[in-house]
Amino acid sequence: MKYTEDEKYMKAALREAKKAYELGEVPIGCVIVCDGRIVGRGYNRRNTDKTTLAHAEIRAIGRACRKLGDWRLEGCTLYVTLEPCQMCAGAIVQSRIDRIVMGCESPKAGSAGTVINILENPEFNHQVVMEKGVLREECSAILVKFFKELRIRNKKEKQALKEDPYDGGSVV
Repeated sequence: MKYTEDEKYMKAALREAKKAYELGEVPIGCVIVCDGRIVGRGYNRRNTDKTTLAHAEIRAIGRACRKLGDWRLEGCTLYVTLEPCQMCAGAIVQSRIDRIVMGCESPKAGSAGTVINILENPEFNHQVVMEKGVLREECSAILVKFFKELRIRNKKEKQALKEDPYDGGSVV
C-alpha cells in the first residue's frame, strides 16, 4: 500500500504513541516535519515525568526548536495522533507552526475545533492550517485499547482492595 506524505508522518507519530503506551501513558504521539525531515518527536510522559507539561506536542516542539535553533517553527508541519488540548494548541500557535495534521478528535479537550478552536482563532496574530482525520482509525484504536485495558486494570485493583484492604501494606 502506498501512503501519502501525511500518512507516512502520521505513522511516525503513531510509533511515538506506542512508546507512551509501553510506559502505561495515554498513547499520544507527535512528530514535527520541516523540509521533508522529522525535526522533533514526542510522546506523552505526564505520569512518568510527573509534570503536566510532558505532552507529546510540547516535547516535540521543544526538540524541534533546539534542532532548528529558533523558537519560531515557520515552515513546519506538526503531526499528532490526537487533537491538541488548549495548552498544546496555544504552544502550536505561539511557535508559529504553519500546519497541523491530526489523527482523531478529542471530545473532552479538543482545542482544534471540537471543544474550542484555538488554532484558527482570527483574534490571534497567527493561525494554523489544519487537516483532520489522517489515519483516524489507527489513532483512535490505540486510545480505545489503552482505556479499555486501564478500566480492566482499575477494576481488578479495586476488587483486590475490597478482598484484602491490607494487602501489600505494612502494619505499624
